[in-house]
Amino acid sequence: MYKIMIVEDEPGIREEVAERLGSWDMDVWIVTDFRRVMTDFAEYAPHLVLLDISLPFMNGYHWCREIRAISKVPVVFVSSASDNMNIVMAMNMGGDDFIAKPFDGDVLVAKVQALLRRTYDFAESVSVLEHRGGLLNTEEGSFYYNGEKLALSKNEFRILLTLMKNKGRIVSREKLMEALWQTDAFVDENALTVNVGRLRKKLEQIGLDGFIETKFGQGYLIPSES
Repeated sequence: MYKIMIVEDEPGIREEVAERLGSWDMDVWIVTDFRRVMTDFAEYAPHLVLLDISLPFMNGYHWCREIRAISKVPVVFVSSASDNMNIVMAMNMGGDDFIAKPFDGDVLVAKVQALLRRTYDFAESVSVLEHRGGLLNTEEGSFYYNGEKLALSKNEFRILLTLMKNKGRIVSREKLMEALWQTDAFVDENALTVNVGRLRKKLEQIGLDGFIETKFGQGYLIPSES
């Protein structure tokens, strides 16, 4: 089942779109907090995003740019600001299509279906893990925060991947060492400490202090957000 995320602040329109897409056996996620669009994106991992231009807090161009920084998921702008300048800007920001309001519901569904077919005949949705605004693209091995890409070594990526997959649970040093070196052979434990230390320093430099906690005698933890 395809998953569609709707980023639209007009309740009547988003509910109508959700109902139409649902009638075609698509799963729909409606964003209601327009300050956490990327958090919703990471949690839901949609196959396609329907995105208005005029939104509270930040406009659709901003969110399209944020999505494009970490994902190739199709983005369709749906807006009444359908003059040539806005259409061109939407495409330049990474949009895949533009549907002008008011629109015919059948046309919108047809365009969504066509774009899904073109995209997923040859590609899978990118998996993204999120914590405190940090986004880990598991396909690229990249980490993003506030729209900036953080350079990670292979070991640093594997540490983050293991910890973020187990968010809220302590990961033992043994499990992390196995994830890094994928061997039962002896590896100096100090090597893990060095790698975690380097990763923690990089995260602190971009403003993510305390992202990884040390649980002495147990391992490491990315705490669940309260």
